[in-house]
Amino acid sequence: MDLTPCRKAAAVAAALLTAACAAQASSHREAPFITTAPKVDGTDFYMFRSYESGRDGYVTLLANYLPLQDAYGGPNYFQMDPNALYEIHIDNDGDAREDITFMFRFRNLLSNGGRGAALPIGGEMVPIPLIQSGQVTAPGDPSLNVDQKFSVYVRRGESRDGTSQPLTNAATGATWFAKPVDNIGTKTLPDYAGYAERHIHSVRVPGCAQPARLFAGQRREAFAVNLGPIFDLVNAPLAVITDPARTNAAPNPLDDKNVTTLALEIHKSCLTKNGDPVIGGWTSASLRQTRQLDPLPAAGLQTAEKDLEGPWVQVSRLGMPLVNEVVIGLPDKDRFNASRPRSDAQFARYVTNPTLPALLEIALATPGIAPTNLPRTDLVTTFLTGINGLNRPRNVTPAEMLRLNTDIPPVPYAQQNRLGVVGNLLAGGNDNAGYPNGRRPKDDVVDISLVAVMGGLCMANGNANALGLGAACKPAAVPLKETAFKLHDAVDQAAVPLLTRFPYLNTPLPGAGQP
Repeated sequence: MDLTPCRKAAAVAAALLTAACAAQASSHREAPFITTAPKVDGTDFYMFRSYESGRDGYVTLLANYLPLQDAYGGPNYFQMDPNALYEIHIDNDGDAREDITFMFRFRNLLSNGGRGAALPIGGEMVPIPLIQSGQVTAPGDPSLNVDQKFSVYVRRGESRDGTSQPLTNAATGATWFAKPVDNIGTKTLPDYAGYAERHIHSVRVPGCAQPARLFAGQRREAFAVNLGPIFDLVNAPLAVITDPARTNAAPNPLDDKNVTTLALEIHKSCLTKNGDPVIGGWTSASLRQTRQLDPLPAAGLQTAEKDLEGPWVQVSRLGMPLVNEVVIGLPDKDRFNASRPRSDAQFARYVTNPTLPALLEIALATPGIAPTNLPRTDLVTTFLTGINGLNRPRNVTPAEMLRLNTDIPPVPYAQQNRLGVVGNLLAGGNDNAGYPNGRRPKDDVVDISLVAVMGGLCMANGNANALGLGAACKPAAVPLKETAFKLHDAVDQAAVPLLTRFPYLNTPLPGAGQP
């Protein structure tokens, strides 16, 4: 995208502004209720033009769930909930309502016709306690004691009201797809990377001429953040987090974790509408309104739950990273997870009058460093609409979601700027394909956010309101002055090991043995 100097400055400021609500960590355990239901906890959402060679006409959607998985978490590991509904929503006309929804459901069954693997002990066949009975090398391996599959339906129209049709295997027409078992360890799965790759499915999407690619399974956690110190009142020296030379001064606390990823790569023409290249996206997870616990569960898997009735109730929502975790106030976190973008006006005060800068004053024992241009109406406007000239729809209803301009070409992994659009424009580069224009796994949303929330936007606006963000948004409102541009969390997102091909997130860590 060729931006004029004026539009470049505006895009830099707007990018900073849009990122301001996504601070300090990915969305792990961000609301009171979701801490009780980790299998439906949405942790990260990525949406970007595919940068794998030969796939630049496609958009990749990655929805992560079930956070903070320890690789050694046997004997059951981290199966998805068959009684939950996982969804990726796309708004392709800017009205804050979903136009396309991809609905994932999971099925976990014992092998051997539901009886499970058994061994002859003293003349009696006794079921084994593990999910595998030997080495596993292929989908549907007979050594697996649990058969994990998933289906995906596409619904066109508003949630719960549209018509749903299944995605089908491009070769066989099947509507259930194999999910790889988690990376138990190198003795059970000596070549997990190859095994997982055999679970990438070529699929047909109703209403889409080009075949898509589909995967659901465990991946290595891709997010980097100084998680423990951040929530311990920013337990890091100010001299470190304001020194650009020390962006990788601390180890990534999430480096030894895995996560479960739902991945779909679909041609961009299948997502856009009426010539507008901008799409909005967010994820959700829902549970049935009524569920009962059986005091005498039958033999099988997860049979203690029965009589699941009533409508689906949304319990998790994620668009831009970490709005709910560090922006929405504690009393409204569960409400936000249950809400839809079209009702976001109810949460406006958390953006117009954000508490995060004041919390940083307390945490850093440095009073008087919060920007003073309150209320932050400029932040509300840009954050809820996308950036003019970058990723704002032609017609837009303000709402919180990740937005992607599908006309902006992807950039190969090695050339990507870790600070996304912000870093690219400041460097005078050619990478407008990153956050907040969508989000790639390499984009360091934490560092971008820290700069923005502590006044980088108003420093860019200057004294003459050059960016049209209001006369109060000026350098005098930024006590940190140029230091605002130097803020970081001392953990470098660009250091996270990633793949340069679908599904982009790296092979999960094994429960035993060396990766």
